[in-house]
Amino acid sequence: MKFLICFQFISLLICASAGDYDYAEVLEKSLLFYEAQRTGYLPDNNRIPWRGDSFVTDQGDEGEDLEGGYFDAGDHVKFQFPAAAAMTYLAWGMYDSVEGYQKAGQWENALSCLRWGMDYFIKIHPSPNVLYVQIGNGTEDHRFWGRPEDWNGSDPRPTLKATPSKPASDVAGETSASMSAASMVFRFNGNTEYADLLLMHATQLYNFAVTYQGLYSDSFPEVRNFYNSRAYGDELLWSAAWLYRATGDLNYRQDYIKWWTEFELNYRPTSADWSSKVAQAQVLLAKIDGSAQFVNATREFCDWFIKDAPKTPKNLVFISLWGSLRHNSNIVYLCLQAANIGINTDVYRAFAKSQIDYMLGDTGRSFVVGFGNNPPVRPHHRAASCPDPPAICDDTYLSSPDPSPQILIGALVGGPNITDEYVDDREDYVQNEVTLDYNAGYQSSIAELCKLYCSGTGFVRPIYFMYLILIVVSLLK
Repeated sequence: MKFLICFQFISLLICASAGDYDYAEVLEKSLLFYEAQRTGYLPDNNRIPWRGDSFVTDQGDEGEDLEGGYFDAGDHVKFQFPAAAAMTYLAWGMYDSVEGYQKAGQWENALSCLRWGMDYFIKIHPSPNVLYVQIGNGTEDHRFWGRPEDWNGSDPRPTLKATPSKPASDVAGETSASMSAASMVFRFNGNTEYADLLLMHATQLYNFAVTYQGLYSDSFPEVRNFYNSRAYGDELLWSAAWLYRATGDLNYRQDYIKWWTEFELNYRPTSADWSSKVAQAQVLLAKIDGSAQFVNATREFCDWFIKDAPKTPKNLVFISLWGSLRHNSNIVYLCLQAANIGINTDVYRAFAKSQIDYMLGDTGRSFVVGFGNNPPVRPHHRAASCPDPPAICDDTYLSSPDPSPQILIGALVGGPNITDEYVDDREDYVQNEVTLDYNAGYQSSIAELCKLYCSGTGFVRPIYFMYLILIVVSLLK
């Protein structure tokens, strides 16, 4: 079996060496996807001509202004758990892979992307022990197929608010992590006042998560059919680690060691997504703490990803059908981070690159809307499926076999199945959904690859075969 895996991998490398990808272009297009997901009052420099102001009346129970933020997916709900997870991944990639954004000429657009999310996160945290974890009702929203600008349902939309009596340690912890990470980005960029504001919110949210512990899906059972939470110990670990990195306060180091032990998080996970942060925390702690327990956990995880995780015939690591490329690219970025601290550097980078290049077209088709050869043209996305006004848009466009009238540039679709099969069908939301978190680990991976391989005006493909012997030896161990 190991020899078969080696043969498959060598074959992929040989095929991959025939093509080039401009990672700078890919990075720019991913940022355009995030701009297409914006809601609220859009800025004067809006670059998505088929999007306009929407849901400007979103408000809290006490009349708080909750306008802004990002739509979760091809729908119009603002789900905070996956949104926060996406922003953490993006901020992480911006801070540690800043050179990639700079080489691509996308640093300012990336700052705008992150700022749009953070401004909204500040709004939904109006006091220390309150966090709005959802705006909109998923069931009502999913009955509507049309432009967000044409919404004809609840106005203002219903909200879910975490409080001491309705805890949400998972969402509060993840939101804290995202704001800590973002504070580092803005501090690096010279905006210390905004960085301090984000760090204040991050600290309060962490304290809220720790003091009033509980799952948000227990407090709000209606979220279980959309983004059900499985645990919150990993978010406490994750948020403490980010606060330690952002502040250097040793109390947070004591905390993350406590959560690591108390919640028994020293195990090898098999995923890294909006709900599971164990792998992410292990990798981050390997970087900022350096203790053997974290370094060894990171090595074990990435070695499993490369050697033993399920793979398609064309060598895509396959974690789960729903959002197969999202699961893959999240882990890709973690292993690129591991490579940066000296863990199997050449092997991890080459394999990570092969996975991203699969998404960009190495197998004959792209999985990124508006990029490369034979890209998806029917993403499961309401606004993109609608023609220009004044034409009416309704659910007939969901079932239409025609390409979407609007090109959702840069969106990474869910992806293929375990046999590399993919059907570009708008009604198939498993393979064609697009979401904030689908693009997050992917975009950070692209930024890291651009840091490594972009020339500053485009992409210069490295010689794969310089890594080949190392990879084969690693796979055969």
